[in-house]
Amino acid sequence: MKRSVLNGFLVLVLLVSGVAVAQEASYGRGQGWSVLSGQTVGQGGTALVGQVGWPGLSLGLLHGATSKFDIGGKLSFNYGREGIVTSVVPGLKLQAWVRLMLLQSSRVNVGLSFAPGPFFYFYENFTDVGLSLPIALTVGIPVGSALMLNVGLDIPFYVVFGAGGGPVFPLLLGGGLEYFVDRNLAITFNVRMGPSIGAYGDFRGRGRARFTLEAMFGVAYRM
Repeated sequence: MKRSVLNGFLVLVLLVSGVAVAQEASYGRGQGWSVLSGQTVGQGGTALVGQVGWPGLSLGLLHGATSKFDIGGKLSFNYGREGIVTSVVPGLKLQAWVRLMLLQSSRVNVGLSFAPGPFFYFYENFTDVGLSLPIALTVGIPVGSALMLNVGLDIPFYVVFGAGGGPVFPLLLGGGLEYFVDRNLAITFNVRMGPSIGAYGDFRGRGRARFTLEAMFGVAYRM
């Protein structure tokens, strides 16, 4: 299953890259910043980011420590446990947020992100406590000055503590976009989907894959 997901991701990257080459004349550098692609918010820049969808809503802050490195944090209020579509339960997550741009050209950018932090999911008779250690690789493709596309592979690994807990290994891929209303304001959409394999706290179906989805609309404002 993992090999097929990775193969699908590579095919998606190649297809989008082909479109980029075919439209080379219209591609530019976007607005010089991004919160979803491999590009950073830029040295000295600060961006406020709000998102809502499945599995919840989040508020984040990113600061450009250098031209290639962002640091910040985000707070999420979830109603779906780590994106598992069959697990509707309220939760709270607090994360650091680090982004590193690995490559940038006029047609493509590549970046890594890491967002570790604790989470809590509140069931009727107990609370799940865990630690999220997600890492993501994202390829961004600017289309003109108003649109930034992205494709990505996310591995939002996490560990649930206590009886019935353990590690969970999601493997998600997908795409997204940022539409720049002006040079400081962007409307965003991002989607990732795939299997999560691991412990779920109910002792049933341990080791089986569960479908996981992250689909979020948002707004980003660069100050």
